[in-house]
Amino acid sequence: MSPQMVRRNANQYAAVHNESVAEEASPHQLIQMLMNGFLMRVNTAKGAVLRNDYQEKSVQISKAMGIVGGLIDGLNLEQGGEIAENLNNLYGYIIQRLFQATVENDVEILDEVSGLMREVQSAWDAIPEMLQ
Repeated sequence: MSPQMVRRNANQYAAVHNESVAEEASPHQLIQMLMNGFLMRVNTAKGAVLRNDYQEKSVQISKAMGIVGGLIDGLNLEQGGEIAENLNNLYGYIIQRLFQATVENDVEILDEVSGLMREVQSAWDAIPEMLQ
């Protein structure tokens, strides 16, 4: 079996697994999953830049941007007040920086956005699920 076929089969298995986990997850857990997915995509993009695999870098950064778009869509700007507005602005900034990282192949920008997301994730993880 070729490496591409093994990778494709593994990706299909992972997609089925992720879908079943997402169906059972609470809204709080779904946000955690999105943040974890973002961090994984950015880390993979960073590795791709370091290997000069610019096609993979572009795929991973595009997926990371899509995840941030999902986080933005999940914000309730009417009820979330200042916190939701600040997150909306931060997520917009992250998308801008990801675009810049794509153009410049800059791993320092990828480190920056990972750090920002880890800060948000840490705060999110500190919120008890029952308060969601």
